[in-house]
Amino acid sequence: MDNPLIRLYRSKIYTAIMMLVILLTVGVCGYRFISDYDWLDAIYMTVITVTTVGFAEVNPLDTQSKIFTIFLILASVVIVGYAISIITEFILSKNNFEDIKQRKMQKKIDAMTNHIIICGFGRNGKQAARKLEDYNKPYVVIERDKDIINKLQEDAIPYVFGNANEDEVLSEAGIGKANTLISALPSDADNLFVVLSARQINKQLKIISRASQETSYNKLKLAGANNVILPDKIGGDHMASLVVIPDLVEFIDNLGIVGERNINIEEVQVEQLYNINEVKTIRELDLRKKSGCTVIGFKDDKGEYIVNPEADTKLIPGSKVIVLGRPEQIRKLNLEFNIGQ
Repeated sequence: MDNPLIRLYRSKIYTAIMMLVILLTVGVCGYRFISDYDWLDAIYMTVITVTTVGFAEVNPLDTQSKIFTIFLILASVVIVGYAISIITEFILSKNNFEDIKQRKMQKKIDAMTNHIIICGFGRNGKQAARKLEDYNKPYVVIERDKDIINKLQEDAIPYVFGNANEDEVLSEAGIGKANTLISALPSDADNLFVVLSARQINKQLKIISRASQETSYNKLKLAGANNVILPDKIGGDHMASLVVIPDLVEFIDNLGIVGERNINIEEVQVEQLYNINEVKTIRELDLRKKSGCTVIGFKDDKGEYIVNPEADTKLIPGSKVIVLGRPEQIRKLNLEFNIGQ
């Protein structure tokens, strides 16, 4: 939305334009009927008088025409001067306002920590942003399309205007304090460059990159991406799975949906579940009794996954559990252990 100050200047510009139109109309009509010029000569005399270029008049002016010209010159000096000052002030104020908005946005980004950076706000970038919003994860968008930037401004989404390939732009997005970077640019070459730059700046950053070609997968992994996603391949596999195992795929799809009537899945660090000084097992933790959630997965401190872990699996420091439950059970789990508080 426009700033009220900008709207005020626009109304003044409309007023100035209207005054100029009236001035020119009066001048043309005056020379046409007072000096008895034809329409073309009347327009010519009005233009050279209002602009004060000093060209000679078409025909010698009589007394009435001279008086009319004097008043026309005085009026044009005031009106044209007013119009120029308003237009100049509007341009300067608009530029200043854009600078103020950019500084305010940059200050907001500088205060963020453990956030996610999304490079590119196309189809994949928007989908990632919507998912992050569902889970209340803070994120910053890097985009170089001005039309998209204007939309981000309207939606109050933190953004950095520029090319994600540039280290300076990544720094403005707070890459040094970020937790994850999602590179969703349409070009594999651009994604590769972003991954290389991001990995050099932040060694601990988790990087997820999009790839259009399967040949780019290994290159992006070598460049430093933790995960490489091939949207076309995933889409094809998903459609085929809906033919082969439709009910199972539909069930799995529901796991990722947050809603009152849909099941949900969550991952939790074991440090959030109990005092880690005394190692417990999944049985001793008894999440099923405390929240109704069921442990369906375990990730150890080395990153190895175990599906449907045994009840005597030890919850060692640095590990995570994946729990399954309805939204109300997930909320009860979060409240019981102050997760996310």
